[in-house]
Amino acid sequence: SSRPSASFCALPSVVMATDGCASSSGSESSATTLSAEEAHCLYCFDVIASHFARTRCPEPAFDTAIQCPLFVTWYKQGQHSHMDLRGCIGCLKPLPITSLRDYALSSALRDQRFKPMQEREMPMLQCTVSLLTDFEQALDIYDWTIGTHGVLIDFIDPCGTSRTAVYLPEVPPEQGWTKAQTIDSLIHKSGYMQPITDNMRSRIRLTRYQSSLMTRSYDDWLKARQPVIGAGR
Repeated sequence: SSRPSASFCALPSVVMATDGCASSSGSESSATTLSAEEAHCLYCFDVIASHFARTRCPEPAFDTAIQCPLFVTWYKQGQHSHMDLRGCIGCLKPLPITSLRDYALSSALRDQRFKPMQEREMPMLQCTVSLLTDFEQALDIYDWTIGTHGVLIDFIDPCGTSRTAVYLPEVPPEQGWTKAQTIDSLIHKSGYMQPITDNMRSRIRLTRYQSSLMTRSYDDWLKARQPVIGAGR
């Protein structure tokens, strides 16, 4: 099934915000060995299920001695089985992997573009966990690979306003953009709406990064948790 672009993800630096993350947050490199796991997605389902049931959330079933930038994205099945974006919140600063709990709830309940998620929606949900790695300062705004790298730009516009914007790695190929189109789209996403010139592009500092993704559905979660749910009856 198809998905909307991840370009709609919100990017708070530490706490909830509508968009944007501190430009320095992605400047540090991180290890390439990090991989998103099924357990990460299942835990996000545990978190919201426990929230709705007002019960204690199970402990994470994965290594918690990890820190990395991360995103939690919820999709909801719509018409013709199309998966529509339901919420996406992430952070470009390294966080303990246990922060999946906070971001699972924030993306489900506090993404300002959507109404808070309701319990009845759970059977229609998919969860994607993204762990971001390998942050590198690019040599120029075209020093990255479409389909491999996510891109973070920051610059000071002609009025002296500091601006920043980011796309996850999957966005440019989903949209069919070239590198130049991606950069111009990021400039607009940062809130700069004046004509884009070569001089404007020359102001940009670009950081590239990679990500590891894992997606699981409500049915996957239910199957994995069924023995536990049954044992509790």
